[in-house]
Amino acid sequence: MDRTTHNELLRSREIHLQTLFLAGLDGDQLAYRAFLSELSPHLRGFLRGKLVRQTAEIEDVLQEVLLAVHNGRHTYRADQPLTAWVFAIARYKLADFFRSRSRHDGLNDSLDDSAELFAEPELEPAQASRDLGKLLEQLPDRQRLPIMHVKLEGLSVQETAVMTGLSESAVKIGVHRGLKALAEKIRGTR
Repeated sequence: MDRTTHNELLRSREIHLQTLFLAGLDGDQLAYRAFLSELSPHLRGFLRGKLVRQTAEIEDVLQEVLLAVHNGRHTYRADQPLTAWVFAIARYKLADFFRSRSRHDGLNDSLDDSAELFAEPELEPAQASRDLGKLLEQLPDRQRLPIMHVKLEGLSVQETAVMTGLSESAVKIGVHRGLKALAEKIRGTR
């Protein structure tokens, strides 16, 4: 399939899902049920790619995402791509899952065992992620959330603004000030 055909297929799928979703918002229960039914395989594929080692958790996270889509349906703006809005919610729920998992797995506990001080090379990315998480926790939400969504999850400023309820300029300022604060914390000047 060439790129043009692929893009046309994606656009067609976007329009179809948006039509079902908007009809559901107008009270068409069958259209809304069809929307959720057709959306689920796309989300499941996305989650399968992100939860490679936690395949047993895919359905639980999928249900969390679908519930968040349902509960947040009033925040959707019809002039925006529906799938971008849905996948922003999915990434947010995925981040919640990983955050709660790290708390349950004790990743935020202090180091009591001196053997843990000598990292094995394959653990370094996870340790760097944990360190970044600890630094981010020290920032206020207005800085932490924009950094997480824009810089770490790759969302646009506009998507982040919709998700967080901040204005687009507040998101940009939050990223700028948050990165500056993180740099100061890393240098030890704060």
